[in-house]
Amino acid sequence: MTKLTARFAVPFALVVFLSGCALATRPSIAELKGNPGRFQDKTVSVEGVVTSAWNVPFVPVKLYKLDDGTGEMTVLAQGGNVPTKGARVKVKGRVEDVATLGGSNIGLHIRQTDVDYRR
Repeated sequence: MTKLTARFAVPFALVVFLSGCALATRPSIAELKGNPGRFQDKTVSVEGVVTSAWNVPFVPVKLYKLDDGTGEMTVLAQGGNVPTKGARVKVKGRVEDVATLGGSNIGLHIRQTDVDYRR
């Protein structure tokens, strides 16, 4: 291998590796629900349409449901406002559940750390 080839091979391999890592954090909602243990306590990004939202004044917990075309999942928003029904958003957050009983996850949700409104 020549010096020129070696010089470009390492950065190229690094870019390919990091691209693969980025793809791993963009699962579908069907993947999250189908294998929740794989994503438990990991940060993921999901993009979809808000199908319903709950925002009760003076209550710090705000929820909305997000549908990405493969399924629907609850998102727990902390602080700020929740997106309105029909809004297209990209959500970043940690996958969590309330409890696990008999191997089934109860209350599987994404705890939002960031939200981006899409057009």
